Amino acid sequence: MNDDIKKAVALSSGGIDSTTAMAIAASRGFAIHSLTFSYGQRHGHELLAAAAVARQMGVVRHLVIETDLRKIGGSALTDTLPVPKTGHTGTAIPVTYVPARNTIFLSYALAWAETLKAADIFIGVNAVDYSGYPDCRPEYIDAFNQVANLGSKAGVEGQIAFTIQTPLIHMTKAEIIRTGMALGVDYSLTSSCYDPSATGLACGLCDSCRIRKKGFAEAGLADPTRYV
Repeated sequence: MNDDIKKAVALSSGGIDSTTAMAIAASRGFAIHSLTFSYGQRHGHELLAAAAVARQMGVVRHLVIETDLRKIGGSALTDTLPVPKTGHTGTAIPVTYVPARNTIFLSYALAWAETLKAADIFIGVNAVDYSGYPDCRPEYIDAFNQVANLGSKAGVEGQIAFTIQTPLIHMTKAEIIRTGMALGVDYSLTSSCYDPSATGLACGLCDSCRIRKKGFAEAGLADPTRYV
């Protein structure tokens, strides 16, 4: 690809937020290079969703990185701990938090962006309708943005000023969904459930399913998710 074309690396889980962030990046004229991780997550169905989203959006390349976080564990998504189904309450960080996940993902995204000579990395983190993960906060993103520019050859030599783009960070889930719909996102391709059935049906009870259903309801739109 011509180096003069504006390129972006977009983290893609196949869910509502990452898909909407990619659509926003595309609407801003970026050529999208989407990055997905097979990290041993129990909700592996999201890999199929991410691939479907990449095809539908016509990304330049969809790269899947394999890194088995089950060897570390510590999360209901990568260990034998049960996924909570009663709804997240209080201020405690839930057991579905995956230790250092966004730091790992953004590090890979930075490496690819540096290779592509892409200054922009899009991630669909959200600090409004979310489960309270520490690596979804603006403070964390600001800190990683500094790391990106201090810890890369391109950043230190002044070749690239990296920016971690978080277009959804202050939006409600309903606002995110409305934004995506206006950009032509097909949310029937996306998957949010932490504990789907073997055939990919969403459980409807985990935090992610609850937040998704609430978002569609508040947006006044039908949720295309197939639930158990």
